[in-house]
Amino acid sequence: MAKKTVNNDVLLANIIKGIEEVKGNDISILDLREIDAAVCDYFIVCNGNSNTQVNAIVGSIQKTVSKELKDKPWHVEGTDNAEWVLMDYVHIVVHVFQKHIREYYNIESLWGDAKITTIENKY
Repeated sequence: MAKKTVNNDVLLANIIKGIEEVKGNDISILDLREIDAAVCDYFIVCNGNSNTQVNAIVGSIQKTVSKELKDKPWHVEGTDNAEWVLMDYVHIVVHVFQKHIREYYNIESLWGDAKITTIENKY
């Protein structure tokens, strides 16, 4: 059976909702669609304050997307130490960092040609 195609805008909205429900910080959306060698359409980057919160964000995203869209990530890695968890939804890749790890890797600067949208914290 073929994998159901999920609308990117709806998936983005549900991922953001999952992050916000457990107070993930500094949410950025990187639009990579205009970049030739991009591996996907969007990166969503956020951070938590501890490995416990990083794993809570990952769990909340999975729960929200599964409940609303009946979809799950193609691949997830990094949950063992929860410093940088990557969730691959094929067209959208989510990076959930601990703050110091995010600052170290500075993924936004690596994709400097991307259009970046920052989501204001709601709390």
